[in-house]
Amino acid sequence: QVRLVESGGGSVQPGGSLRLSCVVSGSTFSRLAMGWFRQAPGKEREFVATISWTGGSIHYGDSVNGRFTISRDNAKNAGYLQMNSLKPEDTAVYYCAAGIDNGMGWKINEHDYSYWGQGTQVTVSS
Repeated sequence: QVRLVESGGGSVQPGGSLRLSCVVSGSTFSRLAMGWFRQAPGKEREFVATISWTGGSIHYGDSVNGRFTISRDNAKNAGYLQMNSLKPEDTAVYYCAAGIDNGMGWKINEHDYSYWGQGTQVTVSS
């Protein structure tokens, strides 16, 4: 059974930084694409970033492009989301997700992923 566990969420002031981690167990992580999504209260879940299993293909949502960086360490079965220049509108529950990487383009939709973490809260407020 594949399990994803996020960590690193918390509260930060506008302009601050946080680094989220996602550890995957129960599967060959190196063959999985990884993605990050977020959901703010009263809003639909939103795509944040995705990275291919090789790390060679990365794509970001428009609202975070240039501020967030996705990465992975296949040796540690872990993925990361470095979030800089945080804004109040970044406040949300952040979810990591994993799915088979078939090499068919960026995985930016929820249905591209079979496995999900439980989510970690990120709050940006002064």
